[in-house]
Amino acid sequence: MSETCKAVVYVRLKDGVLDPQGVTIQKALLQMGYDEFAQVRSGRFFELEVNGSVENIDQRLDEVCSRLLANPVIENYRIEKV
Repeated sequence: MSETCKAVVYVRLKDGVLDPQGVTIQKALLQMGYDEFAQVRSGRFFELEVNGSVENIDQRLDEVCSRLLANPVIENYRIEKV
């Protein structure tokens, strides 16, 4: 079956891994007077449009994430099909 679907992949550092970008943002927030934010964790997201057969799309998306979009040693990822 040939379809088109979209997936959004969210990648973030695992708990316990230092997030220098998040620390920098949190410090900037404090300097700007936003002292209610105790911690900031940064991340990134990817929007993927899938064309063609979507029969094994879950497996293919997982492969792409673990091989290219995220470093499984220090990052977690979450996939949402939209």
